[in-house]
Amino acid sequence: MGTQNIDSLKLSSTAKRAAQQLLEKHPEVIFTSGRRDLKKQASAMAGNVVRTRNYIKETYSASDASRECQKWVDDHPNAKTQAEIAAGLFDTLQRLGSKAGQISKHLTGDAFDVQPTNKDGAAIKESIRGLPGLKKFLEKEAGLTIWHAQF
Repeated sequence: MGTQNIDSLKLSSTAKRAAQQLLEKHPEVIFTSGRRDLKKQASAMAGNVVRTRNYIKETYSASDASRECQKWVDDHPNAKTQAEIAAGLFDTLQRLGSKAGQISKHLTGDAFDVQPTNKDGAAIKESIRGLPGLKKFLEKEAGLTIWHAQF
């Protein structure tokens, strides 16, 4: 992925500099996500909720937004598809207004995800942990292998 594609991630300046630095050191890195709007955030969460119903509670920091989203999932056990769950989470996030931003740094462009890889994986993870401004690095979210860097 080239610099132009890093631009397409629409990251904050801190996260963008970190992504560029990571790419310079590891040109094979594939970025899978950057800034998201509420609809994309709901869809991303829903894809994981399909596999793990407690994904939100096990992954996100406790906040009004995470509690309301997990409550929606718990209150709608018949919602099984990504589309059904995404619609419910999107409605929930919209209802939360400015509190929706509590759910993820992806909403502000202060996070990106990298495709996990076995080839040079240890070196890539070490580089991510050394990125300037990094506040959190997750290798797993609710048992799912996802490399998430947050600034």
